[in-house]
Amino acid sequence: MISLLGIPLDANSSHLRGCAAAPSAMREALHSGSGNHVTEATIDVVAQIDDLGDVDLSNEVGSNADADAITEAVAHELRRGRRVLSVGGDHSVTYPILRAFRDHVDAPLTVVHIDAHPDLYDDLDGNPLSHASPFARALEDGCMARLVQLGIRTATAHQREQAARWGVEMYGARELGRFDPSSLSSPIYVSVDLDGLDPSVAPGVSHHEPGGMTYRELLDVIDALPGPIVGADVVELNPSRDLVGMTAMVAAKTVKELAGAILRS
Repeated sequence: MISLLGIPLDANSSHLRGCAAAPSAMREALHSGSGNHVTEATIDVVAQIDDLGDVDLSNEVGSNADADAITEAVAHELRRGRRVLSVGGDHSVTYPILRAFRDHVDAPLTVVHIDAHPDLYDDLDGNPLSHASPFARALEDGCMARLVQLGIRTATAHQREQAARWGVEMYGARELGRFDPSSLSSPIYVSVDLDGLDPSVAPGVSHHEPGGMTYRELLDVIDALPGPIVGADVVELNPSRDLVGMTAMVAAKTVKELAGAILRS
C-alpha cells in the first residue's frame, strides 16, 4: 500500500505563493469524472493508495517546526512499512521528506529530480529552507548518495558551483538522451517539480520557464527507472495560475504513474 500525504506549504516560495492549495486541487483532479484511476499500464493504482490527508502545518517562512512535522509524518508511514508519495506544496518540502527516508531506508538513496531549476542555492533571500535550496540542505545532511537532475535550464553560476561541489549530475532539457536509467542504483526516490515541464504542458506553476520537457518525455523517464522506487513527490502546482484545471490533471496523472512505478518496482 502507498501512503499519499498532502503537504500544503508555500511559505518558502519566492516570487509567488499559491502552492499550499495544490493538494486539494490534485485530489479533485485525481477523482475527476473526466478520467479514471488506472495507469497507462492499466494498473488501478488509486485502489492501492491510502490518502492520509494533509500534514498540519503553520505555513510560516523558514519554519523548522513545519520541516520537522513533515519529516515525522513521512517517517511514521515508513515505520509502518508503507511507501510514501507526497504532494506539495513548494519544493522546500522535499528536504524534510528526504530526511525521513535517510533515517528509515537501509541503503543510501539515488534521487532523480525533474525540474527547470537545480534548487541548489545555499540560501535564497536569507532563507536556508527556501524552495530554491532543498537539495543543498539534503546533500549537506547526507540524505542521498547520488543526485541526478533532468530538464534543468536555469542553472546560475552559484548553483553550478554547488553541483560541482556535490558531484550532482545535471542534464538540461536538450540533453535527456544522455541520461542512462540503467546506471541508477537502488533504492530510488523521484522528485517531480511541475515546472520541469514546458509551460505549454503545465501552465499552473509559479515560475514559467519555456523550453521544458514534454509530458511524454516525463512519462518515458518514469517508465525507464529501475526499481525499487521507494518514494516520490510532485510539487509546485499553483492552482491560482492554472488554466481550466489543466496542470492539476497533469499532477494527478503524474501521481498515478509514479504510484504505478512504485508498485511495479
